[in-house]
Amino acid sequence: MLYLSDLSVVQKALLVTASLCLCAMAVKVCTAQITNQLGALEIGLLNFKDGEFSSTLACKTGDEFETLCQLYNDTAETLRREKQWLYQRELMLDKVLHSSPDVLLLVNDQMYVVLSNRQACEFFHPTSKVEDSDSQANGVGATRVGANSLGEKSVGTKSLEGYTLGTLLKNKPDTLKDVLLDNREGLFTLPQDANGIQTWHMATGTFLLNNQTHRLYILKQMTRELNRQEVSVWKKVIRVISHELNNSLGPISSLLHSGQIVGQQNGNTRLVRVFHTIEERIAHLNQFVQGYGRFAKLPPPVLVTIDWDKITAQLSNQCDFKLTMPEAVEVKADAVQVEQLLINLLKNAHESGGNPQDVELVIKQTASQVIIEVLDSGKGMTDSVMTNALVPFYSTKANGSGLGLALCREITDAHNGHLVIQNRKDKGLCVRFILDRA
Repeated sequence: MLYLSDLSVVQKALLVTASLCLCAMAVKVCTAQITNQLGALEIGLLNFKDGEFSSTLACKTGDEFETLCQLYNDTAETLRREKQWLYQRELMLDKVLHSSPDVLLLVNDQMYVVLSNRQACEFFHPTSKVEDSDSQANGVGATRVGANSLGEKSVGTKSLEGYTLGTLLKNKPDTLKDVLLDNREGLFTLPQDANGIQTWHMATGTFLLNNQTHRLYILKQMTRELNRQEVSVWKKVIRVISHELNNSLGPISSLLHSGQIVGQQNGNTRLVRVFHTIEERIAHLNQFVQGYGRFAKLPPPVLVTIDWDKITAQLSNQCDFKLTMPEAVEVKADAVQVEQLLINLLKNAHESGGNPQDVELVIKQTASQVIIEVLDSGKGMTDSVMTNALVPFYSTKANGSGLGLALCREITDAHNGHLVIQNRKDKGLCVRFILDRA
């Protein structure tokens, strides 16, 4: 057996050196392995920082580092599922926002728009030349600013993000500016345009997003809803009045018939004449009640392909007009209700005070709509008359019922269409009935 004491000094030194080398090599191998493992963990954590959670660590060392790798992989899986869930939720939220009929606008504390939906783009539609030096200076919205031939900046209509609220409100009605800039919740009306006077409701809310105060504006179009509620109230009133009148007219008509027989048997011509006058007034009242009943009980439209030749032929038997239809127009609607609408509009055109020969019926179509116009050369409508033109029972005629245009609006709403009333540039009135071809 070889003992350490039997070795020379040189041999002892060589043995110690060899031992130290082996220890150094072992330490180096372990250090390299630990360095590689820490490097892989560092890369994984950098991926986390960049929002990338798809990478995992492969480690089967059987020590504490394997436990650390497993913890990293479990965390990556959890974050990956949460990221996928957030992505799907953002897709759904984006779909809901752009499908909403309301105008949605989100601005930050510096009044820059950070989120908007399609309805907001269509509502503000800043087609006029608008220059926003603030947005250019801050480098936001640069991709949404175009230059025309004059070199002026204009805001595109695809997105409003990156522009100040003040920029979007340029050339807009003062009412809209006051409501938005003062954060006033409630109803407001906009001046008359091609679609008439519009009623809107605004709601606002504030919340923190990325440690910054944001304000959400929600503008809801209330015109059609208010009109629908107003007409619903009128219909209820008409039904009650019609019911009470019919209950009274029935017994009166029965007694009248008996009185006429008695008057004829006695040869009392004066009494017969009195009963005849009462009979005429009852017939007139019945016709009056039936007319209001048609407005109160308009049935749902039965959609069929409109035969324009048949309808225009029937209309020409009732009043004269000039027909302009450049091409065949195909649309599905309720033929009876469309004919009633045109009868009312043509009758109004003949009573407008213009030349009856100037009354014109125009039927045309676009790729998505059918447009029906009734034109006259009368004196048109004043602002006050046009404001109340669609209100039931409102009439400027001495013997008018005030239900002609109101019934036209009911037919239009039943077809999900639009009714537009405008004064023509020269003279006269244009009433436009717009139907979606779909």
